Amino acid sequence: MKITVSGTAKEVKDGLTLPELIELENVEQPEYVTVSINEEFVASADKDSTVLKDGDSVEFLYFMGGGSYGVN
Repeated sequence: MKITVSGTAKEVKDGLTLPELIELENVEQPEYVTVSINEEFVASADKDSTVLKDGDSVEFLYFMGGGSYGVN
């Protein structure tokens, strides 16, 4: 089946699960990544049971923490 991952078309096996895709894509710190499929966020509790479908578009979103910028 064909899916799009971060804007790149990919051919993957039928019935691929989200955890399998995360492993295939070598996602760093998967416990901290937010995933959207077809512009819908996947709840953390649903990540392990999510099965991808032909035509799905998957994005991995990483939230970066940081300090503030200011003048002392």
